[in-house]
Amino acid sequence: MQTSQKHQTRVNIHRLCHRPVKDDDQFCLPHIQILENNACSDIGSQGPSVSYQAYNDQIFTLESSTAAASFVAYDSPSAISVSSSRSPFSPQGSQSWMSDPHHSPDNTHGSPFSGSSVVDDSNGLKHKLRELEVSLLGPESDIIDSCNCCFTSGAHQAASMAGLNHEQLVDMIPRLDLKEVLIACGKALYDNDKSRVAGLMHVLEKMVSVSGEPLQRLGAYVLEGLRARLESSGSNIYKALKCQEPTSSELMSYMHILFRICPYWKFAYTSANAVIKEVMEYEQRIHIIDFQIAQGTQWMYLIAALSKRPGGPPFIRVTGIDDSQSNHARGGGLSIVGQKLSEFAKSYNVPFEFHDTSVSTSEIQVQNLNIRPGEALAVNFPYVLHHMPDESVTILNHRDRLLRLVKSLSPKVVTLVEQESNTNTSPFFSRYIETLEYYTAMFESIDVACPRDDKQRISAEQHCVARDIVNMIACEGQERVERHELLGKWRSRFMMAGFSPYPLSSLVTSAVRDMLKEYNNNYRVVEREGSLYLGWINRAMATSSAWR
Repeated sequence: MQTSQKHQTRVNIHRLCHRPVKDDDQFCLPHIQILENNACSDIGSQGPSVSYQAYNDQIFTLESSTAAASFVAYDSPSAISVSSSRSPFSPQGSQSWMSDPHHSPDNTHGSPFSGSSVVDDSNGLKHKLRELEVSLLGPESDIIDSCNCCFTSGAHQAASMAGLNHEQLVDMIPRLDLKEVLIACGKALYDNDKSRVAGLMHVLEKMVSVSGEPLQRLGAYVLEGLRARLESSGSNIYKALKCQEPTSSELMSYMHILFRICPYWKFAYTSANAVIKEVMEYEQRIHIIDFQIAQGTQWMYLIAALSKRPGGPPFIRVTGIDDSQSNHARGGGLSIVGQKLSEFAKSYNVPFEFHDTSVSTSEIQVQNLNIRPGEALAVNFPYVLHHMPDESVTILNHRDRLLRLVKSLSPKVVTLVEQESNTNTSPFFSRYIETLEYYTAMFESIDVACPRDDKQRISAEQHCVARDIVNMIACEGQERVERHELLGKWRSRFMMAGFSPYPLSSLVTSAVRDMLKEYNNNYRVVEREGSLYLGWINRAMATSSAWR
């Protein structure tokens, strides 16, 4: 794909840190009056607002995660607001993720990126590792990319650029494929060829744009990650990267924009709520522990649904665990969430109680969760577990420790929603290719919902998506908090912790399909072995599963 001259823009701190965005939209539950405010177009009912008695504060979402260091490259003409917090999800487009029975969602080599021929691995070793992976993670699945041509072919072509000098590359810019340049730049950095990296980055600066085509926009943020990795290492990366933090109201509005135009968070809320409602059908006292409650929006939907239960609603108690990004966005602690949920529950005549924990997810102990006898327990993990360091980061292995702790509480159900991507333990270049593939789809899915020059969309991508890209490319060790795993690996972790799968019913699938009717028809949902896969065109983006 040749770069679009119309949208070319040097990525500059003054161009990327845009004016504050004002968003008057409010949140809405499905059966409550919807007040549209179409800041962006081309999707269905994407800007719902809440209107109900005695409750009209703005409730936004697309909540981010832990670790709030902000960063932007120094000594750089370009700078973006990025932090180690997480983004809504992971993606890639234009691949066939449903059609090939020979590719598994647990297959790290099944995507066009990770199948790149320029990765310095032995084919024989790959084959043996793949056999071991299949034996550990389960049978092959058809919910994954089957077209191994998109970025693999780009990698082959990128390799042919190795013999060109800086002047030749600059002269060729009008004819260069941005995909090839991105891959070549990552490979040069992987090979520690710093002079070549510098030349390729100079070329990239002239090809990328925050208001361009999806790959141009992704390239703008990938460039920052490459620059950060080249100029710093380890703990110095966060010191090297610094940009003005948006205000609370600005960040909340950016989150809300992505919530409106993309279904990834609604996929998490809808699927988890449908499971919890089903499991708790006859329970009179329900305790929900949410390991990333953020603004609490998910439980407004569930409270409204349970208020209609024949014979009266149950007593609901919610325990929330906070994260720094959501705390900043709401402008205060979880008491704000508790007050809003309490008021909302009161408006629906649902007996309700909120418990505010004061510790981070990685520090949680049983005594922090206020477990009471006689309450049916549900535990919710929405796009949060991938931030927990595992055995590859620390011997404490918070990821598996937390699962064992939750299992000891004997929950009736545990809901898990995660990005379907493999960036946890992959070496740099494989992770780099996976990041390109994943976020190409992310930007493609945003592209259909908002004009390319929409400043609100640019700010939302900058503050809610770019930071994840930079974190995955620039950081290593404990500094890298974006550590996604595929469903097959999560399945292994849950089963080793003593859980067994709770297959999602057709009612859950139907609820998700109904939700997707509000969005572009390139979004897909597929049920596989009791779990749901959300996809964009041909790429699996996120998965939802339940455990007991």
